[in-house]
Amino acid sequence: MTNLDTPETAHVAPPANRSRHQARLTAGLVATVIFLTAIAPLATDMYVPAFPQVAAELTATATQVQLTLTTFFVGMALGQLAGGPVSDQRGRRRPLLTAILAMTIASIVCALTPTIAVMTVARFVQGFAGGWAMVIGRAVIVDLARGAQLVRVLNVIAGVGGIAPIVGPLLGAVILQLTHWRVSFWAVAALGLAMTVAVLVAVPESLPPERRHGGGLRNFLTAGRVVLGHREYIGYVVVAGSAMGALFAYVATSAFVLQSMNGLSPVAYSIDFAANAVGMTVAALVAARLAGRVATRKLILAGQLAALTAGVAMLAGALWFDTPLILAMVCFFVLMSAQGLMIPNGGALASAAVPDHAGTGSAIQGFVQWVAAGTIAPIAGLGGEHTAVPMATLMIAGAAASMFGLVVLAGPKAMNQLVVDSARSS
Repeated sequence: MTNLDTPETAHVAPPANRSRHQARLTAGLVATVIFLTAIAPLATDMYVPAFPQVAAELTATATQVQLTLTTFFVGMALGQLAGGPVSDQRGRRRPLLTAILAMTIASIVCALTPTIAVMTVARFVQGFAGGWAMVIGRAVIVDLARGAQLVRVLNVIAGVGGIAPIVGPLLGAVILQLTHWRVSFWAVAALGLAMTVAVLVAVPESLPPERRHGGGLRNFLTAGRVVLGHREYIGYVVVAGSAMGALFAYVATSAFVLQSMNGLSPVAYSIDFAANAVGMTVAALVAARLAGRVATRKLILAGQLAALTAGVAMLAGALWFDTPLILAMVCFFVLMSAQGLMIPNGGALASAAVPDHAGTGSAIQGFVQWVAAGTIAPIAGLGGEHTAVPMATLMIAGAAASMFGLVVLAGPKAMNQLVVDSARSS
């Protein structure tokens, strides 16, 4: 058995009816999918630093402004749930272009919004269309890659795509310093147009008609039952979804911990946020380099243990030491770096488990991740601006649930192979 034929990937074979003339995985295609993954972080991170200005200009409460973040996450979740099955039926390319156009229009509405209510609706549409586009982009990769290559490419996408969370808050801070918060939405709209051109140039149709599934609610439910009946798939979805929840507990409350509780300026906070995103990016790229050499499950477990340690340290600091700045910064960096090992690897193994239903599998996976993000974000802030206890508790819960997905739900075979791989490397 070669490095590429590890037990976790050997079962993933290309469809028997794949044509020799079918679209291939190219650098331009991967770069375009990376571009698509920038939708969520750019549409969120460029906008979050402007919450006080948005509230003042639109005569809205802080809760109403935060609701625009929640509706975006809800839209992302529902868009992925709908976009994957539709692309399984109608192909990838045309639904992808439609979604990017809708996202661009919604971004323009956000830039022109006269009220917080209009912005809330537009943010939902923006998230729905963005989620639709993201899930199709991931399905294109699953169509064309397999085995260790699939793990490697999805880690590269996560790693290079991590530039968006680095650039997003910094660009948002610059926009606020030089101009108006509405410009951030004009920037997202401009990126939408650029994405459209990139898809037209670099993304071929990766799902030929003979490999498409029939449409309709009944067929979607049938495909959903097949995917959800795969225990290994469920386990890895829990791995990635739980990690996503812990990540957004950080996203939703880190500004309060570092600024309100420890006095960092908005610019200093943006720099720290970017540094943490660098950690996640580097971890994902390292995982990509190790694909086929080190068992992917082993990398996931390393990330889970690191995230759990960060959560316990954060909770101890919040309960007994009033959350000192250096402790919070170190814990945040470790947590974010751990996500680079957990989320893309968990997602890759989930996709590899159901290659015949790439769109539906990606849709359910994305739905779970963004529901986790949208649910955890407001819960993390329930304690108010001056405590990190809820956030630290959610960090611990997310790491523990992710570990449960790997060790228990992914099945005895997955855990046994993890033990074997560990023994071989010792």
